[in-house]
Amino acid sequence: PLPSQGSLLYLDTLRAAFPQALAPRGTALLSWAPGHPRAPAGWPLPTLYCTPAEAGTLPSRAAALRVQLLFALQERALRVLEAGLAAELHDALAALRAGWPELAQDLALGRLSPQPGLPEGARGRLQALLVPNAARAAELRAECALGFEGIVQRLWPQLEVVVVGTAHGAEQLYCDALRQADCKGLPFYCPFYRAAGALLGVNLWPEEPAPRFLLCPDWAFCEFLPCPAEEEPRTVLLGELWEGREYGLVLTARPGEYRCRAGEVLRVAGFHKQCPVVEPVRRESQALSVRGESIPEERFYRSLCRAVGMWPGARLVDYICVESALLGASSGACAPHYEVFVELRGLRDLSEGQRYKLDQCLQEDFPIYKSFRFKGSIGPLRLHLVGAGAFARLREALGSPLPMPRVLREERLLQLIQSTVIS
Repeated sequence: PLPSQGSLLYLDTLRAAFPQALAPRGTALLSWAPGHPRAPAGWPLPTLYCTPAEAGTLPSRAAALRVQLLFALQERALRVLEAGLAAELHDALAALRAGWPELAQDLALGRLSPQPGLPEGARGRLQALLVPNAARAAELRAECALGFEGIVQRLWPQLEVVVVGTAHGAEQLYCDALRQADCKGLPFYCPFYRAAGALLGVNLWPEEPAPRFLLCPDWAFCEFLPCPAEEEPRTVLLGELWEGREYGLVLTARPGEYRCRAGEVLRVAGFHKQCPVVEPVRRESQALSVRGESIPEERFYRSLCRAVGMWPGARLVDYICVESALLGASSGACAPHYEVFVELRGLRDLSEGQRYKLDQCLQEDFPIYKSFRFKGSIGPLRLHLVGAGAFARLREALGSPLPMPRVLREERLLQLIQSTVIS
């Protein structure tokens, strides 16, 4: 749970930047929390949300997001669209793209259609909260028929801001995609910084595009390891941080309970009333390394985006990377290499030359990778296209509300994504 100070800072910051953001029933929540309801505000605020708490606790992630989306569509005067993860908002809007005729029919009739993962008892209780709204259903049909560019602001013309629980690391991909298409023209606000299950900081600058967080000294005990690592590493405390430097986070969430390296690297962006303001840079565990080259997730993502820009008409929906050793014999007899699975919109197939562009970008961006490729100790990267919705199904199979890893190391998930390869 959030410290009450964090909840109050968040709500005050949100109201100051977006004056109508706390209007009664003006916030729709898209967040899957099986077993217990949650909201970034930190406590139940029934007058703030138009989405019933039970909708977020359904056993199926896909069912929870679809039901929450239906309740959000009922409220034309939304001010805030809030998601626990950017991926949840991304998948809910993908469900809108795929199923808007059925959603419009449910809106018009004031009903909740049966679906997998929606128990009958829960369906009956939630359906009792719906009312028929033929006018809103007609508006939904008209807007979706025009396409989905900027659909969020067209469906909710009074919307002021999109609040997401995480907007960095693996979630940056979804934020970028939403900003470019469905949520075009809307600011994204990531209010909190969490690591290893602890709340560490709050974002006091909601209108800035890149989130940065004020570290609050009494929320958790933090130590920092300077990067790059020193020969004899020594942790430093909050008062010893230098602006512009990067640090690995060492966290004691409850003094005396546990102390661990959180696997997070932060950059000190400045200070606010003597407290450090930080920007998350990367997660140390998310790196590709088949020969010790260690390519971080966020830098691989930049290279991938550059390659996608060379594929006319393509828009990146999602991706994962796999080190070839995880595939075993199915990866072939060549040297260790990267296997990359991507979901694209706007392009159905890629030529061999286009596929090679990603390997070429990696060689240009990482001299050590280029050196290993030249020596033959790392084989050519293999790129696979997967079918539409493959990654949404992968997140459902993951069975966790936490962000999905971009560098995949679980064999069961790899088998699932391999089954969706189209080329």
